[in-house]
Amino acid sequence: MKRMFLTALILSSTIQYPMQAIAQTPKPAPTKSTSRPVFIPPKLPPNIGTVSGRRTGMGSRDNCSATSTELTALVPSQSAPAIKQTSTSQKEVVGGLTTSERPTFLFYVPYTSSSAESSSNAQFTLQDSQGNEIYRSQVALPSNPSVINVTLASNVALQVDKQYQWFFKVRCTIQQAASVPIYVEGSIQRVNLNPSIISQLETATPVQKAAIYAANGIWFDSINILAQLRSSNEVEWQSLLQSIGLSNISNIPFSQTLTN
Repeated sequence: MKRMFLTALILSSTIQYPMQAIAQTPKPAPTKSTSRPVFIPPKLPPNIGTVSGRRTGMGSRDNCSATSTELTALVPSQSAPAIKQTSTSQKEVVGGLTTSERPTFLFYVPYTSSSAESSSNAQFTLQDSQGNEIYRSQVALPSNPSVINVTLASNVALQVDKQYQWFFKVRCTIQQAASVPIYVEGSIQRVNLNPSIISQLETATPVQKAAIYAANGIWFDSINILAQLRSSNEVEWQSLLQSIGLSNISNIPFSQTLTN
């Protein structure tokens, strides 16, 4: 199904871009004393200036209650200079890399089932680089402000070196035409690891694997590991989120426990 528009506002800020594969020199494998994960982003391509995404939710505030912390995608965000030399504005490049066919996406949702007219008024959408919708899922709002997870269905798999765009939007009213949804959006690309990184991972503990992925720019694999281990590795979880500027999210609980 061809999705030309999610809404006019959403697609006005959506431009696809090719995230680079991991070409940087693999970082040394972490030891027990240096296994605290710190994310090192891949280098942005030189023509990235027209790209934009959205890590924190903005949109109609009429129907959703004001919150101290906005709807937030738990992904890296980098600033890229606008391509027009006459402009001094900055574009937000949002998203990350993965080695997984079906990575888990994490979002902080400040809106609850009791504050919305419908408990299923959140929606996750995944598109390919041509704007074709390949997955859509209705998501129940949590009972309390918390971090929720969205995993792709078993019949959906990311292809290596293919670029995808994801959207997560929330409406606090069942009147779909009443307002623009509050939303976040970004990109994801599946990549193959180079042999040196694979060799490091073979002898690493789960926490060390998360640190290796983070040091080599593989965001989704790193955060997915630590999300599953969070109950016993809270310091490492907080370190990873702090490294991408999300300290304000690092102490917020999950709506449910993540498992393998």
